[in-house]
Amino acid sequence: MAQAAAEAARIAHGVRAEQLDGPTPCADFDTRALVNHWVLYTSHGLEHRARREQLPQELTERDFTADPAWAEGYAKQLDRAVAAWADPQAWEGEIDLGGGAAMPATAIARMLIAELLVHGWDVAAATGRPVEVTDELARVVLELVEEYAEMFRQYDGFADPVPVPAAAPLFEHALAASGRDPRWAPAGG
Repeated sequence: MAQAAAEAARIAHGVRAEQLDGPTPCADFDTRALVNHWVLYTSHGLEHRARREQLPQELTERDFTADPAWAEGYAKQLDRAVAAWADPQAWEGEIDLGGGAAMPATAIARMLIAELLVHGWDVAAATGRPVEVTDELARVVLELVEEYAEMFRQYDGFADPVPVPAAAPLFEHALAASGRDPRWAPAGG
C-alpha cells in the first residue's frame, strides 16, 4: 500500500493545471473529474474505510483541483491513509459500504491498492507521464485486478479485457485485464 501510495503521489505532482481539462482513458472523465475521483477514493476513502467512517458529503462534492496545491494535499492525505491502515485492527472484520452491504476489510484495502495505480495510470497517461512500479508491485496489482475484475465490470469500473502481447510488462497486463489499452494516449499525444 505504501509503495502504491508513493507512486500515486509522484504521479499527482506531475499534473499541470493546463492538463486538467484534457481527455483520459476513462471516457466519462476529463482529467479534472478523474483526479477528483482518484483523490477522493484513494486517499480520503482509503483512510475513512480504515477508520470505519463514512465520507462526509463535503468531501464527495469537493473539487480538489481548485486548490493549486492539491497534489501536495493528496500526498499528505495518502500518508494519513497509509498510517490508518498500519494499525493491524484496520485489516480485521468487515467494512460497511452502506445500504446494508459489507465486505471484508482486507478486500476493501486490496481493491483500493489496485485503484491507486490503475487510476494513477489513467492520470499519468492523460498527462503524458510514466507509471513507475516494481515487478513485485505490478504482480500484486495484476492479481488484484484479476481477482476483482468481474465485480468492477458489473459497476462499469472496468471494461472488457484488452489483448496485449504475452511478453508485455506485468503492469500492462494488469491494465489490459482492467479493460485499459496500455498504449492509450491523448489525441495528438
